[in-house]
Amino acid sequence: MSLFEQARNVIAGGVNSPVRAFAGVGGDPVFFRSAKGARVHTEDGRELIDYVGSWGPMILGHADPDVIAAVVETAERGLSFGAPCVLETRIAERVCDIMPSIERIRMVSSGTEATMSAIRLARGHTGRDKIVKFEGCYHGHSDSLLIKAGSGALTLGVPSSPGVPAGLAEHTITLPFNDAGAVQSAFDELGDQIACVIVEPIAGNMNMVPPVPGFLEALRDVCTAAGSILIFDEVMTGFRVALGGAQSMYNIEPDLTTLGKVVGGGMPAAAFGGRAEIMASIAPDGPVYQAGTLSGNPVAMAAGLATLQKLVEPGFFERLGESTRRLAEGLKGAANDAGIPLAVEYAGGMFGFVFTDESEVRRFDQVAAADIDRFRSFFHGMLDMGIYLAPSAFEAGFVSASHGDAEIDATLEAARAVMKTL
Repeated sequence: MSLFEQARNVIAGGVNSPVRAFAGVGGDPVFFRSAKGARVHTEDGRELIDYVGSWGPMILGHADPDVIAAVVETAERGLSFGAPCVLETRIAERVCDIMPSIERIRMVSSGTEATMSAIRLARGHTGRDKIVKFEGCYHGHSDSLLIKAGSGALTLGVPSSPGVPAGLAEHTITLPFNDAGAVQSAFDELGDQIACVIVEPIAGNMNMVPPVPGFLEALRDVCTAAGSILIFDEVMTGFRVALGGAQSMYNIEPDLTTLGKVVGGGMPAAAFGGRAEIMASIAPDGPVYQAGTLSGNPVAMAAGLATLQKLVEPGFFERLGESTRRLAEGLKGAANDAGIPLAVEYAGGMFGFVFTDESEVRRFDQVAAADIDRFRSFFHGMLDMGIYLAPSAFEAGFVSASHGDAEIDATLEAARAVMKTL
């Protein structure tokens, strides 16, 4: 019996998060035994160069010695207290220093919890119910965010998962990503009812799709005019595309920011924060309730703080960005040499590629129309050659500080060989 079959006997679907099941690429998932630096080791004895990085957190690489040391030292003093500890304050100070838009912060345990809490806070603070989200952006699996668009921009949406009450759909407006005109139309009709707009400033859950010029600025303007709250979901992009996240790249200051992945250094940790006036509405200071037994867990705080301390070192993001550039442009070159159309994006330690005739991808429908079969073949070809990419055409990839010339060169050599077979 395979490891996956064993897992399916006791774990729903055989995995504890759906994309791990390889449904998007076919075949059985790879089971990991250990990881170090830019490489992972599988239960069947293979060594792979990893571009998933636990879906983004491992910006330093796996098992960074300083992070591990901080975790071990903290764990020896206790795993959880359910009471305040100094490490919570220290990491909060670090985050607020790096991201000036965050004046007050609240630690939680997952990105889903962060976005769910930020939306509840926005609704409670404004006294409004409706929210705006965008096609192709993923903000976790809370009920309000698993709503897809109706037949028109302002028609009622419908739940995109069983178990989500249909009544919630009337409060969720789903619009096309990068369409400022649709946003303006929604606010013209319903602006005084909209509590918040939540957006991935660089979408990373429909591959990697950056904002078109003016889109984020338009969101800032309409929210300001309507008294709505602008939430940047930087669970993926925070400390990943730049030290200050995507908001520092585009010089846009959101009212609230959600963080995850890198902020926990590989441990289950996330956060939401923003303007002090808004955060004052959270209990115990205000009436909007949010709580978590393991929020601010000392071991997770230690891992996150040790990670952030390394990111602020001079030249860190310049070096990371150069590795990502070499990889992304190398993939583009390999595709061009093989006569295969490929659109590529990258920023900081994040990259994406789509098999499409389009010169650039800026909308969800462009990603959905891409050559998914070719991606599947490329994924398995690369895996056979020792390269582990995200097992879905709709996911971004991640480079770490541990990806050196040897890893990039080996990856591009494999890519050139595989591209010729597609």
